[in-house]
Amino acid sequence: MIKNIKKILKQIIINRFLAKLLIKPLLYAHSFSYKWSGIYAGVLNDGVHPKHNIMKYKEWFLDQIQDGWTVLDIGCNTGMMSLLLAEKASFVYGIEINESNLKTAIENNNKSNIKYLCADATSYNYNSCKPIDCVIMSNVLEHIENRVDFLRKLLNQVKWNDDSKKRFLIRLPMINREWIVLYKKSLNIDYRLDPGHYTEYTFEQLTNELHDAGIKVVKHEIRFGEIYAICE
Repeated sequence: MIKNIKKILKQIIINRFLAKLLIKPLLYAHSFSYKWSGIYAGVLNDGVHPKHNIMKYKEWFLDQIQDGWTVLDIGCNTGMMSLLLAEKASFVYGIEINESNLKTAIENNNKSNIKYLCADATSYNYNSCKPIDCVIMSNVLEHIENRVDFLRKLLNQVKWNDDSKKRFLIRLPMINREWIVLYKKSLNIDYRLDPGHYTEYTFEQLTNELHDAGIKVVKHEIRFGEIYAICE
């Protein structure tokens, strides 16, 4: 009896008519839930998104730099990464376009060997900076429209300590991180993790863009649907 009832209910709930009717609202609800789950999780974690402790992406960047390096942290946000890097680097430049984020960085995440710059990284004149050993971009490149031009600018305008070894450490989101992302895209539903993203990457797209800019991936790994790439 119960088995028959379950079968009838399944036929009522799971059918082509309801699927066609509900699929888009459910996918929109999925995006809404993802966004607000992150917001509320941060509230419950004293204002810090739990991804910092779970993903440990800042620690990955720290592991890739050498003692005594001068580092350029592009899109430094509130300075949490810059502060950590300053424990190992001799000097850190943190550049951030959002004035509120930069104010938080200066007030809460500052050290004597950090210099924060409030500027648009794509138009800033890097000639005023001291020679750099490494450029860091953590979830930044996808926010830039003319990415190849920007990368070329960094290669050519930044003063490097070693012109034969211009090191880039890049973290960015993958569009093929899970099936539902590509399915949303196929239905013309916003699939992006952030509305400010111009793109979300496949590894092939990343290597092509870097190649066009004159940069190659030396080593990479995939974590939590993101690419972590060491480039030169």
